[in-house]
Amino acid sequence: MSTTLVGYDTKPEYYFERARPEMLPFVPADCHRMLDVGCGTGTFGQMLKQTREIEIWGLEPVKSAAAKASTRLDHVINGPFDPEIELPVGTFDCVVFNDVLEHMVAPEQALRYTKVLLSQGGTIVASIPNVRFLKVLWGLVFRGQWEYVDEGVLDKTHLRFFTKSSILKMFQSEGYLLESISGINAYQAAPGVRRFLWGAYRVANALSFGKFGDIQFRQFVVVAKASPAL
Repeated sequence: MSTTLVGYDTKPEYYFERARPEMLPFVPADCHRMLDVGCGTGTFGQMLKQTREIEIWGLEPVKSAAAKASTRLDHVINGPFDPEIELPVGTFDCVVFNDVLEHMVAPEQALRYTKVLLSQGGTIVASIPNVRFLKVLWGLVFRGQWEYVDEGVLDKTHLRFFTKSSILKMFQSEGYLLESISGINAYQAAPGVRRFLWGAYRVANALSFGKFGDIQFRQFVVVAKASPAL
């Protein structure tokens, strides 16, 4: 099963400490047991545990990050997201992927495996970078640049790239019923060319009746459930 995260072991330590507070509202209120795939040092799960009664499992391929996460979460496994790990089947009310699927060779297979792990009525929550993001388009279309960086939409360890429409297609093709798809981390105008860019975008989006509304968001968050078996 080719869901292995590639290149994570080259990341600096601070990368694994990302808290992702903007993702907290997407975890269902009735979730009692959650799996955080690619949990890093467990900061996200730790925040959840501070505000609600919840059992959190973490899965992290980088050994040093997993060791730290084990001091914050209830159960932590050091390894890839793969059936060979033998996670408990049908027991997780929510499985979370915070910017993880794009690092996988075959994210579709990861979505397939997630179905096996979800409890009845369980939810998958996934944050996925948007390659149609305004800054990426500016660099590609107007400056002829497609340069990989250490983190962000063009992270050099990303193996797959998605737009809002391709995210929807992937989840639907794997038999998920989407409850919502929401843009997060919207572009923030800055002095100089970036402010000009933001102004030009707003005009173009207004003139096109919102056709370009998706390009302002760095990521999209999907909340979905597995379709009931026929």
